[in-house]
Amino acid sequence: MKTLEVDLGGRSYPIYIGSGILSQSELYGQHIKGSEVLVVTNETVAPLYLDAVLDQLKAYKTATVILPDGEQHKSLAVLNKIFDALLINKFGRRATLIALGGGVVGDMGGFAAACYQRGIPFIQIPTTLLAQVDSSVGGKTGVNHPLGKNMIGAFYQPQCVIADTDVLATLDDRQLSAGLAEVIKYGLIRDADFFVWLDYNLPALLARDKQTLAFAVERSCINKAQVVAEDETESGVRATLNLGHTFGHAIETGMGYGEYLHGEAVAIGTCQAADLSRHKGWITDDDVEKIIAIFKKARLPVVPPDSLSVEQFLQFMSVDKKNVDGDIRLILLKAIGEASLPVGVDQNLLRLTLETYKG
Repeated sequence: MKTLEVDLGGRSYPIYIGSGILSQSELYGQHIKGSEVLVVTNETVAPLYLDAVLDQLKAYKTATVILPDGEQHKSLAVLNKIFDALLINKFGRRATLIALGGGVVGDMGGFAAACYQRGIPFIQIPTTLLAQVDSSVGGKTGVNHPLGKNMIGAFYQPQCVIADTDVLATLDDRQLSAGLAEVIKYGLIRDADFFVWLDYNLPALLARDKQTLAFAVERSCINKAQVVAEDETESGVRATLNLGHTFGHAIETGMGYGEYLHGEAVAIGTCQAADLSRHKGWITDDDVEKIIAIFKKARLPVVPPDSLSVEQFLQFMSVDKKNVDGDIRLILLKAIGEASLPVGVDQNLLRLTLETYKG
């Protein structure tokens, strides 16, 4: 097992990464201070891993909430099921919430923990590659709104993250590829050597080689932890983690949550961001070709949906947390391995990418 630290002073916490650690009861006990535990999971993960987690919690009063699976259920209405369970069981401020699942479960469980009685402790147990390398680390929590993705939420850090790499064996191929989109992102924004490593090792990652996957999770978490430690609330460098996300969120919102997996939309959005970076003269044609090629190699889409018009893209991109005074601001690439901070873009160049980029 590897242990990484997210260094946030009094809110610091460990990320445990390893094989079979879901069943290590001592990991839980270190981070549960009270006697009450609510486990939040979903209908896909519960049959696979809920009993294994509950077996580690026999010393506590436990309750469970099983949410419907899918991005389309990441809403205030479904969030209320978590509050209902906390209140029905009369759980207090020393209760601990455990989020067992992918990014949707982690985001919703964390947001519920941030809000319930103005904050209770929670633990992240991510069960998808995307959640292990990205969404479980850093304290971003929240839900979607029909007009914008992740527009309702809070920064709220977990007590720990328990990333058992064995659970990745039960991911379907589409979810595995979606997680690789966020892994590739780290190589693009700040870790050029990792980008080269990924390009070479993608066949092993897609084949679920355990050692290769474990290294990719660890290297991604190291990158994420360093960025979060430097900029917890996204006032500076943390915004670079959103490469491709403004385009990607527009796709998710415009097409209906769940039509595209988050990683799929981010892959397309990152290719669009690369194309726009080329129009600004920051990266070369060869760079763009390498970026498109690595996403294709990861079995990810690289072409935006034809049914989403330029005007619809612009409408949904205008609802984004990086925007200032109504101006769309984007993370772009200065090189493979170096991202810009949020920058305003020439509307003509943005339209050029939206009108002409075809992958």
